[in-house]
Amino acid sequence: MLRLPTVIGITLLPLVAHAEIGLMRLATGFDEPLWAEAPLGSSDSLWVVEKSGTVRILNLESGTRSLFLDIRDKIKIRMNEQGLLGLSFSKDFLSTGRFYLYYTDLKGDTVISRYTAEGKNKKRCDASTEEQLLTISQNARNHNGGWIDIGPDGYLYISTGDGGRSYDPNDHGQDLTTHLGKILRIDVSGKTGYSIPPDNPFLNNLKAKPEIYAYGLRNPWRCSWDRKTGDFYIADVGQNQFEEVNFTPAGTGSGANYGWRLREGLIKTPKKNTGGPTPHQSTDPIYTYEHSGGDFSGVSITGGYVYRGPIESLQGKYFFADYANPRVWSLEVKGATATNIQDWTDRLQPNEGNLNRIASFGEDHEGGLLIISHGGDIFKIIEK
Repeated sequence: MLRLPTVIGITLLPLVAHAEIGLMRLATGFDEPLWAEAPLGSSDSLWVVEKSGTVRILNLESGTRSLFLDIRDKIKIRMNEQGLLGLSFSKDFLSTGRFYLYYTDLKGDTVISRYTAEGKNKKRCDASTEEQLLTISQNARNHNGGWIDIGPDGYLYISTGDGGRSYDPNDHGQDLTTHLGKILRIDVSGKTGYSIPPDNPFLNNLKAKPEIYAYGLRNPWRCSWDRKTGDFYIADVGQNQFEEVNFTPAGTGSGANYGWRLREGLIKTPKKNTGGPTPHQSTDPIYTYEHSGGDFSGVSITGGYVYRGPIESLQGKYFFADYANPRVWSLEVKGATATNIQDWTDRLQPNEGNLNRIASFGEDHEGGLLIISHGGDIFKIIEK
């Protein structure tokens, strides 16, 4: 009799026979790519972020690529988790040219900056247009977070790691006086600088950073909204026991506490004088997996997206992966509960190249799902 594995009480279901799904390599040869996406209104190109400090534009029709931005002189990479880590386009990018970067600077600190592209098609940006909005001091070289995006409400969201070292020794995750280990939320609609949204949850707490929207995170590596429902997903890299997916329904999540460092996954963090009971009104992950070996395990989660592209059989599935154990899974959320956990790895063997070192996911202009390999490949999930 077939026995299916169970994770935190959730039965993992076999794949249902639907359309035949595959993985097509769109391009190769990028320098440690970490993200790829198209700005709203662009259908012929992808902007690809390279960790070393460059952004290149891939023409999907010709396969050619061009340099969009080069800030390598602003970045010193001393560890795998440092570099140019994230990019977000303004919704009106094709008219204003405004976009936002998340990178670690020459001192290793986190910088959030606004840049302005130029030209008719906004396919070139001079590094001198940088306007630094926020700098966050880092006390270690790892756990730098790196995700940034404009939310459904028009505000800019930023995920930060806890500052590094094992078990968050300074308890930054639970400390509201630091930006580390948080989801930040700022208003970048003005001509310069930023302001604090009037409904940020800690705006009136004089001891808290007003930019904080949610807290209790270790090293969130890729967050996303469901483009149809507005639900929010956070993939948070664990310590030694569990990786986790956090979920907050649309319109909620303000002031959420995701538990770190008191909690790792659904358990008390197993280190003396570190773990503790579930914080008051905290938000537990909807799904965790162990560092145990096997097809449904891993050590470094990579968050993805809820599929809203043209493949009907994939609608509503949240895809995610593991960087070290190169497997791709999906789950569906029913009533704030993770269901229908599926392993897609065998079906997503690419026509060219190898699916490994899965560093990020992305979306193209129609919601098609991209998978970015740190080794230099950009893939797309397709219907055969």
